[in-house]
Amino acid sequence: MKKRLQLFSSSTGVSPYIWSLFAVLPFYFIFQWSSIAQIVTGIVLSVFFFVSYRFAFISTTWMKYLWTSLLMVISLTMTTFLGYVYFAFFLAYLIGNFKNKVAFVTFYVIHLVTSTVAINYNFIIQDELFLKQFPFIVIIWISVILLPFNIYNRKKREQLEAQLAFANKRISDLIVQEERQRIARDLHDTLGQKLSLIGLKSDLARKIMDKDSAQARAELKDIQQTARTALNEVRKMVSNMRGTRIKEEISHIKKLLAAAEINVKITGENSLSNVSLFLENILGMCLKEAVTNVVKHSKASNCCISFHQSSKEIIITIKDDGIGMASEDGMEKGNGLIGMRERLEFVNGSLETKSEQGMNVIIKVPNVVKQSE
Repeated sequence: MKKRLQLFSSSTGVSPYIWSLFAVLPFYFIFQWSSIAQIVTGIVLSVFFFVSYRFAFISTTWMKYLWTSLLMVISLTMTTFLGYVYFAFFLAYLIGNFKNKVAFVTFYVIHLVTSTVAINYNFIIQDELFLKQFPFIVIIWISVILLPFNIYNRKKREQLEAQLAFANKRISDLIVQEERQRIARDLHDTLGQKLSLIGLKSDLARKIMDKDSAQARAELKDIQQTARTALNEVRKMVSNMRGTRIKEEISHIKKLLAAAEINVKITGENSLSNVSLFLENILGMCLKEAVTNVVKHSKASNCCISFHQSSKEIIITIKDDGIGMASEDGMEKGNGLIGMRERLEFVNGSLETKSEQGMNVIIKVPNVVKQSE
């Protein structure tokens, strides 16, 4: 198949064609001027404008503002004496790309005022060719007002998005680094001492095996017990890293409340869906802490736990019929509530406590749907 002829990349959309139109359209009106001198002047100034425009875009220092000032002089001259307003559009786009806020505001105000005055001057003198361009003039004037702010805000948003993406990447890297350090510490604390002990006892057992076989067997038994303890600790550490699902936590909660002879009623535990493991871990820890408070402090006979997930948030309510809390200050400071609030704040959640006919703990977190694979 034959390839279609493309002047511009498909990723740029129609933008290059619009710019080409605005670059060519002014010459159409230049050649309608009455005198040769005006036509030559218009062509020379137009070529000089576009060359200067290029230098203004590639400049990064104070030269950028110098080129922009020169471009404004050319645009004002063309608009005032020749009724030619189209350079104002190009200037509006250039000013919108200024990164310095003071420079942007200064050049924007000057450009808007001078362009408005020059356009009104041509309306006053009733230039015939100028009046024929009235629809284009309205478009240019609106562009002078709106285009710079639109481009400036878009550039700022792109800059902030880039900074946010960089910050998120840095946070992710720091989290990974911190997690690696934590795992290294846990492994060192869990296995380091026990492996050293196994090595020492192995050397001792080897040395006394021929001299005192009973003592050697005792040392080997200690090695076996130490190895089993280390294995159990490693399994526990891996289990903690894997995290706990809500369903697993509910199973543990039922056993805990049953052991405390507290009747439990759980509703909606199967309604949670598309929840990340990270969020489930936080909800599980908060749920465990709340139920532990019920067992330790409430003196309750019944406990009701309800789950509700909407499009906006997840709500977990833990209610008991116990003695509640004597004061609001006690609710705010005691029984692990501070730790629960800190965990929930990490995921933009909240914790509410009410002491009415028992204790009522309400956990709310935004419903962030987990991305499907």
